[in-house]
Amino acid sequence: MDLGNSGCCPLKLKYTRIRRNYRGGLLLEQWQKNKDAKDGNFPEEWVASTVEARESDSKVNDGLSLVVQDTGSEIFLRDIISQNPEELLGRAHVKKYHCNPAILVKIIDSCSRLYLQVHPDRNFAKRVFGSDFGKTEAWYILGGRNINGCKPYVLLGFKKGITKEIWKNMFDKQDIDGMVDSLNRFTVKPGDIFFIESGVPHAIGSGCFLIEAQEPTDYTFRVERFTPEGKQLPEFFNHQGVGFDNMLESFHYDTYTREEILDKFYLKPSVIERQEGGIVTSIISPQYSQYFTMRKLDVTGTLYSKKGDSFGVAVITSGTGKLLWDKGEMDLEQADELFLPANLKDMIWRSDDHEKLEIIICYPPK
Repeated sequence: MDLGNSGCCPLKLKYTRIRRNYRGGLLLEQWQKNKDAKDGNFPEEWVASTVEARESDSKVNDGLSLVVQDTGSEIFLRDIISQNPEELLGRAHVKKYHCNPAILVKIIDSCSRLYLQVHPDRNFAKRVFGSDFGKTEAWYILGGRNINGCKPYVLLGFKKGITKEIWKNMFDKQDIDGMVDSLNRFTVKPGDIFFIESGVPHAIGSGCFLIEAQEPTDYTFRVERFTPEGKQLPEFFNHQGVGFDNMLESFHYDTYTREEILDKFYLKPSVIERQEGGIVTSIISPQYSQYFTMRKLDVTGTLYSKKGDSFGVAVITSGTGKLLWDKGEMDLEQADELFLPANLKDMIWRSDDHEKLEIIICYPPK
């Protein structure tokens, strides 16, 4: 196969761990082969991020991904993109989104349940934050663990019978048990896929290890005003500075049975290509391409890949091998993170002998 590219090469990214308001990280660190793996307050890895965390107390530029150059120096991916936006993102993408990749990828490992939350839709985000993006997202479950005898789970969507008035009353009283019970609960396993529309209440439960693709913002409204230990949280943590009334207006008060949630938001993968050396599976299909898409590559030998005109964000979820392109190659191992520029068209993924190489690739909106 002729790998006639422009000379553009994939970029290997440094790990970008983020301090958050819930505990986790043990499975993430084990997956990254950290010998001192443990749970703590850094349960999230942000991949190919040009988004700064809104609630970080760590440092300036927290959340921004770094690329290690051949010289050994480091540079923000955001700065590399600004230097050559059409080469990195593609001409059509730059015409619509300028230098914004329009996607953010995360790897999340929760030891504790995340706070009950919702993300604004694009109309709300434009009106209140002046943002072209809300925060629709999707979860692909990589694995998990039992926490205090509880299997990994997620909460998603209001149950039948919940109204805006009932929800506001529970919020005012801080009836946490009532609010948790107002959402549909699903035990999850590796390979499960959930699509979470902005405006739909949800929470990642304890024990989940997943990849998340989302719109490129950090807007999160949370309805729990106290920590599990009883400490009051800053109001900004809840309403992001827009006030509690606006926060409650950001919810979509549609209600669902469990079956309706599974029909609307639980996605099924589909094989789109088979080769002798592997399989390509659609995880988030083009049906959702106004937000993002996601594919999984299962490489058992040599898999030829035509990427098209879009860039991609790749995560090596398991195995070892190589990525080859015109005049170049790169060794791959589990937990590697790559930015695949738009000008990098044809690639070869090759697994090491007797080992399957698995890659998740996320793509921006069309």
